[in-house]
Amino acid sequence: MDPILITNILAVIAVLGTAVVFGTDVFCAVVLRPALSRLDDNALVLVTGYVHRYGDRRMPVPGVLAIAATTATVVLAVTAGLWAHAAAAATALVALLIWLLLYIRISAPINRQLTAAAESGRALANGRALQAKWDSIIYIRAALQGFAVVALCGVAIL
Repeated sequence: MDPILITNILAVIAVLGTAVVFGTDVFCAVVLRPALSRLDDNALVLVTGYVHRYGDRRMPVPGVLAIAATTATVVLAVTAGLWAHAAAAATALVALLIWLLLYIRISAPINRQLTAAAESGRALANGRALQAKWDSIIYIRAALQGFAVVALCGVAIL
């Protein structure tokens, strides 16, 4: 089978996985963040805790798919000597890995605290501060995902 075709198919799969996460992060930045700012502290913790409860269980599927397909795109493109494809896919992979690092280091620990508080029904004195810290990187996270989508689309049109 043609390595360009396979590389492009992998890139499209990577775009689809990345687009799910990108759309979620954009929604959080543009809609959820300002809406949550209107809630009282207890409601904020309850809503964000349950949002993260479900998000942290379900969002790894498209995220892992995106990173795996992007990695496979890089490997296949390098193996086939498709240097422009490889460069575009590698650029996307770097963006996705930076996003993952931000998520693991900043967002996930906050998600766990808010989820635990919501599930236990207890008040969280620093809930608003935690949400503010989470919000402080949502635009960066969305930009990284968007950049990865663009780079992966570049692979598919080369």
